Amino acid sequence: MVTATISKNLISQLDKLPYDLQLYVLDFAKALTPKGVEGKNLLRFSGIINPDDLCLMSDAIENNCEKVNINEW
Repeated sequence: MVTATISKNLISQLDKLPYDLQLYVLDFAKALTPKGVEGKNLLRFSGIINPDDLCLMSDAIENNCEKVNINEW
């Protein structure tokens, strides 16, 4: 939570900047914001994928992900 003092100071400094730099500061602040969710919030999905499908996915990763087809592009 931002304290009122920090918020007022930040807005005061932003007001002194040109528009393009205000956008730059906004992008920077957004980059600092944590993204995603905590792992504990994903536990409800544990075991939802069929074990046979997991084996197929694992095999596909092991057998195909390290191969490069130079003629593909």
